Amino acid sequence: MNLTDLQARAKRIKLLLTDCDGVLTDNGVYYSERGEEMKRFSIRDGMAVERLRAVGVESGIMTGETSGSVQKRADKLRITELHLGIKDKPARLHEILARTGLAAEEIAFIGDDTNDVEILKLVGLSACPGDATSFARAVADFHCETRGGHGCFREVAEFIIASR
Repeated sequence: MNLTDLQARAKRIKLLLTDCDGVLTDNGVYYSERGEEMKRFSIRDGMAVERLRAVGVESGIMTGETSGSVQKRADKLRITELHLGIKDKPARLHEILARTGLAAEEIAFIGDDTNDVEILKLVGLSACPGDATSFARAVADFHCETRGGHGCFREVAEFIIASR
């Protein structure tokens, strides 16, 4: 897809949804000796949520995992479109469309792995981190240069903002 077409798609976006592990995080999970799970998030990605909000674009997280650290991060960023433990992402997308009245063309999704492929095919703008699997890269419209957990959400957000 050429740059002009990508910009036209980005201009219509009203909600940027993202997977968590491998997009907002570096795909690593840290465990303490007591079994506490910790994830690393990019502060730059957090600033992107605020920058998007300033131009009328909301952000959301949709992940197959149920993680307290993801809940805490969403709370800090005031993200209300938080969907944890989602195994059927296309079905949840349809629920979001019905509830919000948005069209699929008004939603972007960032995903990095096989469980994101189907939803990547359904949205108006699909994106993947620079280190995404070949499965996600094969269907994503926008390929980030930055890796998951290192600002790829910010890269997509800035592309959407610049398209306005």
